[in-house]
Amino acid sequence: MTNIDRARKIKMILMDVDGTLTDGTILVFPNGEELKSYHVRDGMGILMAQLVGLKTGLITGKSSRALDKRAAKLKMTEVHQGILDKKKILEEICQRHQLTPEEVAFIGDDLGDLEVMKKVGLAGAVADAHPLVKKASHFISTFRGGQGAVREFIEFILTAQERWPEIEEKLTELTKIK
Repeated sequence: MTNIDRARKIKMILMDVDGTLTDGTILVFPNGEELKSYHVRDGMGILMAQLVGLKTGLITGKSSRALDKRAAKLKMTEVHQGILDKKKILEEICQRHQLTPEEVAFIGDDLGDLEVMKKVGLAGAVADAHPLVKKASHFISTFRGGQGAVREFIEFILTAQERWPEIEEKLTELTKIK
């Protein structure tokens, strides 16, 4: 099966956060609050996927209030923080949404993502991912984590599914709303 065939089956896109949606840098303030930086292109990619009915979600090992706000703003379907066993959460998500693992895509960057990547239908890695993560991937972004890699992964799926006319139409409709 080709990677394009795999991408055509996708109904949900899941992703890691630190090192994938971000560049992996975490700024910690004296009060313990953390600051993370997200790329606007990744956010737009997530919104485009949702426009055509693809579900989106996060599975991350760390927890962050800032991430809660980002996920809410992007209206993500599944948000799981502080998760060490990502494979177990994947199984729960599939059951909840009546999906098979082949209908789920996941993009990650580090060793904690490997088990879930081996289970999904389409596994992606950011350009600066660990070598073992790249080896387990069907798609390797040309962008580093936090620099548009998630957007590139989503665009690969949307292109395989031939969804661009639908996206263009829906974006045009949105710009006409006053």
